[in-house]
Amino acid sequence: MHSDIESFLGGRTFDQCWHEYDESGYIIFENILSPAEVERQRAALKPWIDADIRGRNNFEGDRSNRIYGMLDKDPIFADLISHPLQLAFAERELGESCLLYACLAINLHPGETVQPWHFDDSHCGLARPRDPLSLSTFWSISDTTEDNGATEIIPGSHKWGNDQPAGANRSADFQPRLSGQQSDGNGDHPDMIKAVMPAGSLMIAKGTLWHRGGSNRSDGPRLIVTPQFCKGWCRPLEQQLLAVSPEKAAQYPKRVQELLGYTIHPPFMGYVDGMHPSRKLPAGPA
Repeated sequence: MHSDIESFLGGRTFDQCWHEYDESGYIIFENILSPAEVERQRAALKPWIDADIRGRNNFEGDRSNRIYGMLDKDPIFADLISHPLQLAFAERELGESCLLYACLAINLHPGETVQPWHFDDSHCGLARPRDPLSLSTFWSISDTTEDNGATEIIPGSHKWGNDQPAGANRSADFQPRLSGQQSDGNGDHPDMIKAVMPAGSLMIAKGTLWHRGGSNRSDGPRLIVTPQFCKGWCRPLEQQLLAVSPEKAAQYPKRVQELLGYTIHPPFMGYVDGMHPSRKLPAGPA
């Protein structure tokens, strides 16, 4: 376990925090980032938010901006991806060979409707209940509130079998749709709660936890960054070795390079031409 996380635990031990996470399927740590750190993240995201590229389907949301390939866009995002608190949970859940499963920013504009319910490692197609193959984290870059689209979660749903909540995602939710066509917004679950957090906070959730983006009924945007991790033998959702150029990857710390895929899952999964994949990186900074 990372030795430099005690200050983030609010007087609890890591094992106490882990128990809460393991039982509920999620845990929230408030005010992990300073206001200055939050502002640096926001400033780095601004050019991509200003481009205002909207979602393509009901799952992405056509009143949302989704920013992918983040480590190819600005090195500041590595501060979130490699934060020791979330890595302590990821490595305990998934092993030290875990990979970056996906990393994206999600900006909800006023009028965005709820997402379909989903869980993040559903793509593996394995029957439930089971241990998760992924872990998702949610960094609040703005306050997330009852009204602006705070992520909605169903505590304990990571223990469900193959039951699904009303409003669970369907194949049609990933198909292109006409601009302005909105979700019907149904599917509220009696046990759901909203992950309300001040800016700079962190929620960590199991890949088997049912959740969805909330609807934004406020007059301002809601911005989060969600790094996600998977087991070292699992195929990432976003192909990080293609999303981030080798030249840029070479500039990152070793742990970030490993999360991108420049590593081996024991005993030798991930080799390149019989060699460790890190040997394919250009020479980094002196």
